[in-house]
Amino acid sequence: MIGIVDYKMGNLASVINAFAKVGTGVTLESDPDKLSRYDKLILPGVGAFGDAMEHLRSNGMDKAVKRFAQSGKPLLGICLGMQLLFESSEEFGSHEGLGLIPGKVVAFDKSKFDHPCKVPHMGWNELFRQKETPLFESLPDAFYLYFVHSYHVQCDDVYTIGKTHYGYTFASAVQHGNIFGIQPHPEKSHNNGLKIIENFVNL
Repeated sequence: MIGIVDYKMGNLASVINAFAKVGTGVTLESDPDKLSRYDKLILPGVGAFGDAMEHLRSNGMDKAVKRFAQSGKPLLGICLGMQLLFESSEEFGSHEGLGLIPGKVVAFDKSKFDHPCKVPHMGWNELFRQKETPLFESLPDAFYLYFVHSYHVQCDDVYTIGKTHYGYTFASAVQHGNIFGIQPHPEKSHNNGLKIIENFVNL
């Protein structure tokens, strides 16, 4: 049984449809006391980091997600949901995250770009696999996914399973044991994204 954390800040319809396309039903869950009943959990997210954490904390969902992660069952953060897995973000101030993976979320630094790029980073771009991971099973070493974001994570390479180049190279997919995160939107990334979702289902 797969649950989607419903805290009013995710692109939920697209995520539900993507799971349906791989033949898997999912359940929207807004009750933090019920998270533990699921075998796998999706943490989606669209919008600002600080607002998202405020929504999660409003009913104790932040603590419930942490407990789920500590149970050893698979957790996947998508886009903003991936960023929330980290310790902090500098988006519109300084905000504390879930702290499940060491690292922080920072704005794209245009002064470091090796060529002119518009921010937000929006559209199709390549993800380059950094190590073997079940999340990318049967996908090539480099494949295209759909991105929409102005901030990205900074973390140690030990947690980085995918990198992408936009102005400079940044971590676009991460794993820390049973905790996975992906910056692009697999639910908007056609066959490659559906394969990632299918791989998560099969964990």
